[in-house]
Amino acid sequence: MNSRMFNVGKIVNTHGIRGEVKVLRISDFEERFAPGEKLFVIKDEQPIELKIAARRMHKGFDLLQFEGYANINDVESFKGCKLKINEAQLTELDQDEYYYHEIIGCEVFTAEGRNLGKIKEILSPGANDVWVVKQQAGKDLLIPYIDDVVTDVDIVNKKIVIEPMEGLLD
Repeated sequence: MNSRMFNVGKIVNTHGIRGEVKVLRISDFEERFAPGEKLFVIKDEQPIELKIAARRMHKGFDLLQFEGYANINDVESFKGCKLKINEAQLTELDQDEYYYHEIIGCEVFTAEGRNLGKIKEILSPGANDVWVVKQQAGKDLLIPYIDDVVTDVDIVNKKIVIEPMEGLLD
C-alpha cells in the first residue's frame, strides 16, 4: 500500500474484556469512527485494516470495537498504536478549512514579513483551534485560528501570514 496515511487517533488503552479499545481522537470528523468505517492500526510500522463494529463515548474518549476482535486478548497489542486512514478516505473540506497535516510545519510570518517560526502542533481547546508556533528562541507562541489574526494560509508554499493581536508577541 503506497498511498499516504493520515493520523486520526491513538489507542490509549483497552476497555473491559470484550475487545473494546479506548481512543484519543485527533480528528474533527465524528463519522470517522462510525460502525462500518475502516481504519488502519499501525503496529510495528505495518498497517492492519480494521472495520469498526461498534462505537460509544465514555468519559470523553471514543470506545471502539472492531469486527473479528471480540476479546481483550485480540486488542491488547494495539495499546499505544496510532489509528490512520488512507488518502482516499480524506473528507472534502470547505474553503478556509485545512487538515492538521497541512498546517503543521508551515512557517508563520507577520504581515511585515517577520518570521515567527514553524507550527509544531494544533490544540483544540474550545471554540477555535490554537496553533503552537516553535520560535527560534524563547517560548512557543500560541496563535488563535480566527479571521482577525490569521490573514493568509498558503498550504502549497507552507507559509502563513498573521496580524498579531496586542500582546501576542510580547
